[in-house]
Amino acid sequence: MKNNIKILRAQHDLTQAQLASKLAVSRQTINAIEKGKFDPSLPLAFKISKLFNKTIEEIFKNEE
Repeated sequence: MKNNIKILRAQHDLTQAQLASKLAVSRQTINAIEKGKFDPSLPLAFKISKLFNKTIEEIFKNEE
């Protein structure tokens, strides 16, 4: 699944570690999500959308 978390993270001047801390996940999880190697759970996707004040659809795009 494609996403724009890396762009949003940069816009908010957050490192992967800082974002991971805010979301209570590991930095490796953030890295994997950004690279499209891991799709977050629905609760984590909601946390990400709330943190960046975006809808889930604005952050995550289905690769079809």
